[in-house]
Amino acid sequence: MRHMPLHLVRRFSLRLSCFALVGIALMACSKPEAVAPPVRAVKLVTVGPSSQQSAIQYAGAVTARTETALGFRVAGKLLSRPVEQGQSVHKGQLLAQLDATDYQLSAAAAQAQLRAATTERDLQQADLKRFQELRAQNFISAAELDRRTAGLKAAESRVAEAQAQMAAQGNQTQYTKLEADADAIVIATLAEPGQVVAAGTPVVRLALDGARDVSFAVPEQRVAQVQAGQQVTVRAWAANQAPQAARVREIAASADPATRTFAVKVEILGESQPPLGATVTVDWPVANTTANSIRLPGTAIWQDPKGQSAVWVFDSNDQTVQARTIDIARADGNEWVVQSGLQVGERVVAAGVHVLQAGEKVSVFKGDIPDTPAAMNKTDTNAGANAANTARGQP
Repeated sequence: MRHMPLHLVRRFSLRLSCFALVGIALMACSKPEAVAPPVRAVKLVTVGPSSQQSAIQYAGAVTARTETALGFRVAGKLLSRPVEQGQSVHKGQLLAQLDATDYQLSAAAAQAQLRAATTERDLQQADLKRFQELRAQNFISAAELDRRTAGLKAAESRVAEAQAQMAAQGNQTQYTKLEADADAIVIATLAEPGQVVAAGTPVVRLALDGARDVSFAVPEQRVAQVQAGQQVTVRAWAANQAPQAARVREIAASADPATRTFAVKVEILGESQPPLGATVTVDWPVANTTANSIRLPGTAIWQDPKGQSAVWVFDSNDQTVQARTIDIARADGNEWVVQSGLQVGERVVAAGVHVLQAGEKVSVFKGDIPDTPAAMNKTDTNAGANAANTARGQP
């Protein structure tokens, strides 16, 4: 077989390389086919007026009217704590015990000082009696008798001082026992046996038996509706307990620095008292609302680049959404009352508003949210309005 000359082989290889480079360049210059944007499915809500009023509810916990943290009046090593959390205790019952050895020794020393002072006083009394007899016979001067009288008074003062010290040391020994001041329930144990505690360190927290309150938090926009003495209803989460009447007893003067909510306490009226720590629902009196107001869920409202509140209005003719600026009157729980910008019967996007664009083609999602008027009779919670405010930056 004949072989091709070397120069022809090189020329043929060069031509193949050129053809390959041209093909690659043509492929690189060709534009990729445009991918059609996906059609998003949106949940719609129909704008409609509502004259219904929102029932306000708060979640609260049952607390004792009086709670106290008990601690020893002296320092020492905790020997025992015979009570546990949740235990009922009676007045005078032992709650905790310190090591009283040092205090007992101090009490014994004070008692010995009292005996010495008493002996010195008796000796001064005997001397004064003898010197009074000598003075009656003019064997001693009046000044010497005065000195003996002053010595007796000083001895009597030392006896009184020793008695006070002995009583104080006896009290110190008694202070090593921590006892309940009244019938109560132990709600917390704050120290364990073997621990060295300082004077005043809380060891046991008690909830005194008696009147009970329901404590809960009210958001800033609702606190103006809360008045001392206002009548409310509380319902225990247990299904077998009927609602009970209650009355507002205490309103915090300032907001909590972390949650920006106001603490409110209501006293439970009647003899039946739910157990401490039980969770209850506080049914607040129906709030006054504007009749025939337009309401939207918080998820339907977003902010445009200018910082104004807006919604996406659905156009059923071309299946697109358009931005619409609205004016918000106020927040009402998880809903917002719209002052202007929408008409009854218009349909707005209720979820996923942050991913849409003006004029974008969408499809209606047939899910678990029915396409019904937005203003429904909702139940407000004390956390709903705060969460909505934070998400949208509204006051």
